[in-house]
Amino acid sequence: MKKLFSLLLLCLAFGTIQAQIKEPVKFKTELKTLSDTEVEVLFTATIDQGWHVYSTDLGEGGPISATFNVDKKAGVELVGKLKPVGKEIATYDKLFEMKVRYFEHSAKFSQKLKLTGGKYSIEGYLEFGACDDESCLPPTEVPFKYSGEAKASAPAAVKTAEVKTEDSKAAEPAATATSEDTAQVATTAADSAATTAPTVSSTDLWKPVITELQNLGEENTPGDMSWIYIFATGFLGGLIALFTPCVWPIIPMTVSFFLKRSKDKKKGIRDACTYGASIVVIYVALGLAITLIFGASALNALSTNAIFNIFFFLMLVVFAASFFGAFEITLPSKWSNAVDSKAESTSGLLSIFLMAFTLSLVSFSCTGPIIGFLLVQVSTTGSVVAPAIGMLGFAIALALPFTLFALFPSWLKSMPKSGGWMNIIKVTLGFLELAFALKFLSVADLAYGWGILDRETFLALWIVIFGLLGIYLLGKIKFPHDDDSNKVGVTRFFLALISLAFAVYMVPGLWGAPLKAVSAFAPPMQTQDFNLYENEVRAKFDDYDMGMEYARIQGKPAMIDFTGYGCVNCRKMEAAVWTDTKVSDIINNDYVLITLYVDDKTPLPEHIKIQENGTERTLRTIGDKWSYLQRSKFGANAQPFYVLLDNAAQPLNKSYAYDEDIPKYIEFLQTGLNNFQKAK
Repeated sequence: MKKLFSLLLLCLAFGTIQAQIKEPVKFKTELKTLSDTEVEVLFTATIDQGWHVYSTDLGEGGPISATFNVDKKAGVELVGKLKPVGKEIATYDKLFEMKVRYFEHSAKFSQKLKLTGGKYSIEGYLEFGACDDESCLPPTEVPFKYSGEAKASAPAAVKTAEVKTEDSKAAEPAATATSEDTAQVATTAADSAATTAPTVSSTDLWKPVITELQNLGEENTPGDMSWIYIFATGFLGGLIALFTPCVWPIIPMTVSFFLKRSKDKKKGIRDACTYGASIVVIYVALGLAITLIFGASALNALSTNAIFNIFFFLMLVVFAASFFGAFEITLPSKWSNAVDSKAESTSGLLSIFLMAFTLSLVSFSCTGPIIGFLLVQVSTTGSVVAPAIGMLGFAIALALPFTLFALFPSWLKSMPKSGGWMNIIKVTLGFLELAFALKFLSVADLAYGWGILDRETFLALWIVIFGLLGIYLLGKIKFPHDDDSNKVGVTRFFLALISLAFAVYMVPGLWGAPLKAVSAFAPPMQTQDFNLYENEVRAKFDDYDMGMEYARIQGKPAMIDFTGYGCVNCRKMEAAVWTDTKVSDIINNDYVLITLYVDDKTPLPEHIKIQENGTERTLRTIGDKWSYLQRSKFGANAQPFYVLLDNAAQPLNKSYAYDEDIPKYIEFLQTGLNNFQKAK
């Protein structure tokens, strides 16, 4: 499990928005004739200083191994596996807890092929992983394509191709594809488009309009999660952790220890403050370590990965079961015992720091789920310092009582005693963990089209979860660690009231109500099977070429909506802005809405080869194609992203991103309409 979690965190480093494109590895491919019936494909790499390329067959739970992948072949057979050539470096990697092999400065791989006679052809790609001390490339492809004829008198000609590695598709800046490159994609997409011959060619539909958009003005870009918000989220998490059975009972014992072990009251207070500062240092160091080891991550590519989302779904379910009292999740006792004994044998600041570290280990079963969920949330910002800021807020909240009670020891007498109320907090957290777990399962379900968790099913489960939470808070449900008291306090009663009211609030959503409060978590409205809500905005097309042709025939402008199944802000815009009567009226009646999901995992009927930034790439899924369209034509890669086009696929207004200002969105739509009418 630890290896899998490490691998997932490593994958998070393959963020989708980076300051620049890194190209630390350059590969050259070559087809070499060995005999009349045997050839080999050679991959030779030049690696920048400080970087390394991993070798083959490293095993599960480790870094990305180099692999030889075939898309099409005829007249050839693979002989054995891809083989590394040259001097490998073998070492034990502490992160993956396994032995790894890699190349530095240069790398070489060989794959032998057997010619079965006559004409032959083979097309595919080498996939490899590369890292330095601070960051990693995503799984990167080196495409190749060779053909010839097996003849004893005329050996197959040697063929070479220079290819540069690149970051993940979403991480790239505005593409500079030529008209010929774009036509290759557009023609494939147009094959399944409208049967009527369009006036505007597919090539022109995909032609970049980046400059035109810039001339119209700066787009409304979505603001990153602010540092204040991240800090506040971490602080709130720390406050919740304080009132758990793992932390609260330790506070009076620890403060009393510091005040009694020194005859000098000032020194006792100073030691307690140092103890609180040590807690802050430990948790901030955890946040910094995540950034330094794995890099700043933005969960765009992995946010819809099935393995990633199912892993976090199962993890949260396990934590919820633990909070309900099914079992206890604790770190090995020898860890805390070892640190505790070390603290007793030392003195001064080191002793205090080790005591703070012991607290961190002992309280893991309660703080672990909160910290894990916090880090997952802040990692979506792509900010280098976000995890550290989140951990700073968490640690300050956790350390604050130790410092305050040391400064004002009389407060200890009025401090609520530990008891059953802490278990109530723990069980309540279990219900919340269970509710958020469904979000991860929903994202994977939508991206891969499994149809397990549509909107009604999701809302029904949330209604049940929050309904049961309200019943539990009223004392009608008991868990193993709950006491037998039937009394319900005022605070507990009001919390039950809020939970039950929230469950009732979601009930109309089963019939199609927008439910703005949960729009960021619930699946999109299009997954609703039974919908009585009439003021809904639904896309007429989910194919760009077909939608643009329909708009031309109808004589209407097109509104392109680049979205994603895992895009929280997209759901917010749809529920908070599109449900406005005037907005929905304009979109439904005056525009042809074309919604394109950039994380749709549906495979394309045929892979599409494109040229981007001087490198050949392969588009394998529908989401890949729409992501490439957004980058190449509009020079953007974030969602939500809205752009208004005329029938020649030229922009009618500046683009629009996440902003829930309804008047501003109406102005954005109306300006596009006015410009469309003027052009007529």
